[in-house]
Amino acid sequence: MENQAEETKVVKTVCMLCFMVCGIKAHVKNGKLVKVEGNPDHAATKGVICPRGVHLPDYVYAPDRLKYPMIKDKDGAFKRVTWDKALDTIASKLQKIKDDHGARAVAASIGSIGAEDILISAFAQRWRGAFGTPNFFSVESHCFRCRIMSRLFTFGNYPISDIDHSDLLLLWGKNPDGSEPPVGARIHKMIDDGMKVITIDPLKTRVAKRGIHIPIRPGTDAALALAMIHVIISEGLYDKDFIEKSTLGFDKLTEHVKNYPPEKVSDICGIPTPDIYMISRMFAGAERASIHQGIASMDQHINGFQTCRALAILQAITGNFANQGGWGPTQLLRMSDLRIPVEEKPIGADEFPIFHSFWGKTAPYGQQMLLADQILTEKPYPVKAMLVSGGNPVASWPDVKRFRKAFAKLDLLVVSDLFMTETAKMADIVLPVCSTAETLGLAHNYGLTMGIPLVTLDKKLIEPIGECKPDWWIYAELGRKMGFAEKFPWKTDKEVVDYMLKPSGLSVDELEKNPDGVFHSEKRYGMENVRLHTPSKKIELYSESLKEMGQAPLPDYVAPTQSPSRNPKLNEKYPLVLVTGIRTPEYTNYQFRNIPKLRRLRQEPFAWVNPVTGKKHGLMDGAMVRIETRNAEIQAKVEFMDDMLAGVVGVQHGWEYELNPNLLNEVDDLDPVTGYAEFRNIACRIEMV
Repeated sequence: MENQAEETKVVKTVCMLCFMVCGIKAHVKNGKLVKVEGNPDHAATKGVICPRGVHLPDYVYAPDRLKYPMIKDKDGAFKRVTWDKALDTIASKLQKIKDDHGARAVAASIGSIGAEDILISAFAQRWRGAFGTPNFFSVESHCFRCRIMSRLFTFGNYPISDIDHSDLLLLWGKNPDGSEPPVGARIHKMIDDGMKVITIDPLKTRVAKRGIHIPIRPGTDAALALAMIHVIISEGLYDKDFIEKSTLGFDKLTEHVKNYPPEKVSDICGIPTPDIYMISRMFAGAERASIHQGIASMDQHINGFQTCRALAILQAITGNFANQGGWGPTQLLRMSDLRIPVEEKPIGADEFPIFHSFWGKTAPYGQQMLLADQILTEKPYPVKAMLVSGGNPVASWPDVKRFRKAFAKLDLLVVSDLFMTETAKMADIVLPVCSTAETLGLAHNYGLTMGIPLVTLDKKLIEPIGECKPDWWIYAELGRKMGFAEKFPWKTDKEVVDYMLKPSGLSVDELEKNPDGVFHSEKRYGMENVRLHTPSKKIELYSESLKEMGQAPLPDYVAPTQSPSRNPKLNEKYPLVLVTGIRTPEYTNYQFRNIPKLRRLRQEPFAWVNPVTGKKHGLMDGAMVRIETRNAEIQAKVEFMDDMLAGVVGVQHGWEYELNPNLLNEVDDLDPVTGYAEFRNIACRIEMV
């Protein structure tokens, strides 16, 4: 607390700038947010925050914040209007489209912010149900849900890493220091306390330097996992008692992995055969071992679902499930469900039926990778309007050119955001939304990220900037204007959060009294405390369900579509492997590059290449280079990095349109189970500008 106590107060709350929702201490002076620091008392993040969190005040008070509703005039210029004018216009146009083409001609989309902020997702889904459209799209069309599905098919629930109690941590395609600083801090502490770590990644990360690093050829992870399973089974290193009591299909798995001896997989992955044996024995030999995989690094491949399945099976056969230090079931916060069912299937449900529904459980999401072509062709029916919240599709979705063309064809595009993003610039109507500091919210997602069943209040710190409104309010008010008032009775943030919390037995008032968070459940170990919701009620190493649905019951390795083994002619012209999605702590996806203090930390897009690769292709360290694929080209500043695997080009996504690596990838080849696109493993070439 500063000296002028009557003017300055320190509020314990959370930062909602990414899915980590770290505990912070916010300094508010005379009604203005002036400083943010980590909260060491927060039960999950313990005072660790990243540069984004530190610069939350710069984000909130950024001069380019959207402050008023705006409508684009016939000359393409945005003009300020009242909220009533904006929402009345949207309501009128949406009703006209519904009358002419049906409710399904309107789509709602939320990005990663909308997936992390439960109120955005809940109200977007409630509005679309009241309106009657089946077409709701989420970031889960290309991120994270793949992993959830793979574990559901294996365990019947979604287990997560219990890294705080692991003897050995296998980091697979994950760089926690770049993407999740609080998790990185916990891992480094565990290493200090004696935990062993193996990192499988083309990049030798900071954590990798503290243990064993296995540089792997991008996109070959399934082959390595299957080879490790082969070693563990052939050498009798698996947990025999656990497998006999709790699993199904071990005999079929045993025969299947004979096709993946380390000697064969060594050539596929570019990993020496002895190293495969070594890490297999280490993982199986640890008393408490856990695989901790990247957020999307295993998902965004042509074979992402089966790769994640292979990792789940590897975790299971060693008996590291429901045990302390292995994988434990998630304890999710019980909340009110605001969704209103829609009978009609969304776009992508027929092409990717498992992504849409299995075992009688239906997901609300369509598969947005098919959306651009449907907008452009209007087959099997037209999509004429989109409402976008908490996301920036034309920056964060793959094959940017195709989606920009599709969005330009819409009759109505409405974007709710804090800033004039690439998608907002294309919109007909832009609506300004509150930042995390300007509205009351709920942080509950540690069950999916840190394994800690904690719920925290995201407190309102300041009054909204300009005429900004919470995202939930926009959907509620639009619903009221369209005749759905009975579906949207809530008028205040507190009403909404209390309603969401009701099934848990918690309330806003209780969370106010516990600013460091409330544990809504306890961690429980042991199979007697686990419900396996698979059809067999066992851990299904072999999935009869997948077989019945026309998919492989056991995972196989499938090479990336642009790899030399699949497309040798393409690789003659494009001999390098492009990996997008490199994470650094200054930015989250496309966000925060407009904040000068963060931009100074990393001013321009980079291409990380090994010096051997750079010299072979005539590059100079620090020079501007052209990265080209068969789809497009971008420019970036090359940075020689000994830690990057030779032959690989690593780039960060989310840069401005002309610099965006998502120009380089495509949506023509998709994972047959999830519909995910190949963001990574793209054949490319690189040359000096």
